[in-house]
Amino acid sequence: MTHKFLFTKPQITLLLLLRLIVGYHFLFEGIDKLFTPNWTAAPFLLQANWVFSNIFHWLTGNTAVLSVINFLNIWGQILIGLSLILGLFSTSAAIFGALMMLSYYIAVPPFVSASTFVDKNLFELVSFLIIALFPTSDIIGIDFLMKKLKGNEDG
Repeated sequence: MTHKFLFTKPQITLLLLLRLIVGYHFLFEGIDKLFTPNWTAAPFLLQANWVFSNIFHWLTGNTAVLSVINFLNIWGQILIGLSLILGLFSTSAAIFGALMMLSYYIAVPPFVSASTFVDKNLFELVSFLIIALFPTSDIIGIDFLMKKLKGNEDG
């Protein structure tokens, strides 16, 4: 069952702004990592302090696995960011972004070392879920253009 969302202009504007800001942040973070000599996820993984900390720590000791993690981290952020900015497959990108942020949150949750459950990773995780559930790319973005072209071909 598909639903057609009926948004007001302020709602569309804010949802689009959220998509663009999160997309920019992810794109920037990925490009920053790409151009930082010898960047690695190892220092972050070594900070892991919760239930799966042994797994996260183990990942840093295996250079092949760590290389894959570094690659996926950099290019995942770049591609997710570009996807959100362009409005191309943005629902899928937002789901992958949410999964990425969930892994960051699980690795180093704020409640282990502080008296809060909320941190920037949780905020971005929820932002990705909002973007996935309210697909503005179907209104403004390449996804909209592709659906419009496909509709013209079918008719």
